[in-house]
Amino acid sequence: MKKHSARVAPLSACNSPVLTLTKVEGEERPRDSPGPAEAQAPAAGVEAGGRGSRRCWRCSLAQLKKIFWGVAVVLCVCSSWAGSTQLAKLTFRKFDAPFTLTWFATNWNFLFFPLYYAGHVCKSAEKQSVKQRYRECCRFFGDNGLTLKVFFTKAAPFGVLWTLTNYLYLHAIKKINTTDVSVLFCCNKAFVFLLSWIVLRDRFMGVRIVAAILAIAGIVMMTYADGFHSHSVIGIALVVGSASMSALYKVLFKLLLGSAKFGEAALFLSILGVFNILFITCIPVILYFTKVEYWSSFNDIPWGNLCGFSVLLLTFNIVLNFGIAVTYPTLMSLGIVLSVPVNAVVDHYTSKIVFNGVRVIAIIIIGLGFLLLLLPEEWDVWLIKLLTRLKVRKKEETAEGGADLGSGAQNKNRRARPSFAR
Repeated sequence: MKKHSARVAPLSACNSPVLTLTKVEGEERPRDSPGPAEAQAPAAGVEAGGRGSRRCWRCSLAQLKKIFWGVAVVLCVCSSWAGSTQLAKLTFRKFDAPFTLTWFATNWNFLFFPLYYAGHVCKSAEKQSVKQRYRECCRFFGDNGLTLKVFFTKAAPFGVLWTLTNYLYLHAIKKINTTDVSVLFCCNKAFVFLLSWIVLRDRFMGVRIVAAILAIAGIVMMTYADGFHSHSVIGIALVVGSASMSALYKVLFKLLLGSAKFGEAALFLSILGVFNILFITCIPVILYFTKVEYWSSFNDIPWGNLCGFSVLLLTFNIVLNFGIAVTYPTLMSLGIVLSVPVNAVVDHYTSKIVFNGVRVIAIIIIGLGFLLLLLPEEWDVWLIKLLTRLKVRKKEETAEGGADLGSGAQNKNRRARPSFAR
């Protein structure tokens, strides 16, 4: 007698695997007693189920690991951004030189590519020399690599925008409190959307237009919170200018250079540091001798604050540029928003800031606009799918509930019916 054979085909998914038994040609299964294949099917199903559960476990572990790293990245972004802002405010009490501080901190960008190469040596299986890795990353600028023409046409403009962004931000810290500066700088995401929509022809999204309107309304309300004093108006204008330069930097980078890999981004940021050393150094020297930014002696410079600010700013930029390797980009953006309440708590205990109703509403409006801008482009499609699933589930639960009620009523009628059996 021929033995019955069966093939088990588990579908790899996070749910329980579906088992399909294929019928052998020219044979029929006996209906009375199960064959050997049918006896082995449950065991195979258990084995496939174990594989599926292990895959589910691995999937959930990977997601948990990514979320864990996301929380760590959020805390790092929040602490480094808020810490650098507060340390800059503290530095200006003894060292009133925002442009010199900007120049000093930007010089540290030179460390981006060496730090990236150190990570490459530690993690990569195929290790390359510094020269090989440099040449490979230089392809980002074109077939000819980093030439003098490319340096002045594709790197120098971004070096100027980088310096303006940081200088306007630091100069605003001198004028207004750090809470207002940090929350107003969050408007740069709205400016990025508007410029991308106009220049890059990105997809139009109504919710992002609403977010941009909220950002502008928050700027106006923040100005009104202090009564339109010239001191606060100048500070708010400086922050808005800094956010605008940051948005222009991001849009022009996408327009002229596109997207960059980790090594390419590290090399580009190091080149900005080199540009700063070679061509921006003359400006702090001029400001010193013209006594616009003057200090009596080098011993009076708070080197600890300057180095601490530079390290925190470097950490912030490293995490913001390379944190995408371990977590989601949206989580990194949340760290910038969370720095606002941190600065607010510090300002509450260290300065004379007044959190009146207008200021609080302005902070909430700008924060809400920032969160709306974090929504993905297909958020409406996902929302419709979610609502559809909820409706289907509700209908199924209603149908099951009706069926249970119907069966209960039928059983009740049967129990109430008199029995004539003796």
